[in-house]
Amino acid sequence: MDAYDEDSREPQAPDGPAGTRLPEQPPRPAPPPAATPEPRPPASTPEPRTPASTPEPRTPESGARAAGTGSRADGPTAAPRADVTWPDARAGLPASESRVGVAGTGPRTAVPASEARAGVAAAEADPRTGRTVPGPRTGVAALSPCYQVVAALALAVVAVGACVHLLMVFLTLTPSNTVTKRHGEAIEDWVYPEFEQNWKLFAPNPLQQNIAVQVRAEVRMPDGGLLTTGWTDLSAQDGAAIDGNPAPSHTQQNELRRAWDFFAGTHGADNRAIGMRGSLSEQYLRRIVVMRLYRSDPASREGVIQRVQVRSRTTNVQPPPWSRERVSDKPVYRLLPWWSVTSDEAAGGVR
Repeated sequence: MDAYDEDSREPQAPDGPAGTRLPEQPPRPAPPPAATPEPRPPASTPEPRTPASTPEPRTPESGARAAGTGSRADGPTAAPRADVTWPDARAGLPASESRVGVAGTGPRTAVPASEARAGVAAAEADPRTGRTVPGPRTGVAALSPCYQVVAALALAVVAVGACVHLLMVFLTLTPSNTVTKRHGEAIEDWVYPEFEQNWKLFAPNPLQQNIAVQVRAEVRMPDGGLLTTGWTDLSAQDGAAIDGNPAPSHTQQNELRRAWDFFAGTHGADNRAIGMRGSLSEQYLRRIVVMRLYRSDPASREGVIQRVQVRSRTTNVQPPPWSRERVSDKPVYRLLPWWSVTSDEAAGGVR
């Protein structure tokens, strides 16, 4: 036989004689056929491809790999699907959001439409630190530094004034101490008479008298003559204004009453001042009665008040019918001397 005969291509035993054949091997199973990928719709305008001069043969293994990845090496480029959200590598947001202009440096907090219309900016997160950056400031923080300083000074002045007032009132109610002995005059000037405090509400024997303050005046008339008016009951005027009024003013309820209490507490039975507040109480009461006369007395409005005289009318409150207590019902008068009215008061400074 020829050495190049067909049988000579069969494998021979390495150490056997020529022509000795190896035992036949079982046939190798054929690889499974590659899965045929589903056809995809071609793009609207596929790019032209330059055909290769000699295409490489495709093996089953390469076809299987191409089928497993779901892409074809020689097929047209498929268009992205509309229902798939593709990531945006720049902003870390879905491409659908970046296409509508939401892409930014980091995630943002949603803002309601009402706040967006009002100009409230959304809070953003710093991509470097991860902390939330606040929106625009409001209130005092939104003011300029100059106005912030003015607002802070105004609040400080109000706070200091309130603290000083509370301290002064507290010192008038405390027993005598080193502070009240050294600064008693300054404390009294601050508190009296507008902010005077007392304990009559808690007295074991409350007031059981009705006290009315009355006044008369000497008026210089336009013709040069002097006219003495009759007694005007100022307390009765305040009582008439309070009766039937659901919200009477503080002036109608307390101004005249407190002025008379202030005078009575700083003067003796002979109407002479006791202590340093006597002259202040006289001036305070005189200004009130002159102001009331200019407002309510026709004769006083026509002329100029020269002097005034004040008196009090005190009447005991009668006990109830079932009580055996008996008190006098006759009024008691306390007449004060004539007071000259100063030029500023007579010129209408208190009208």
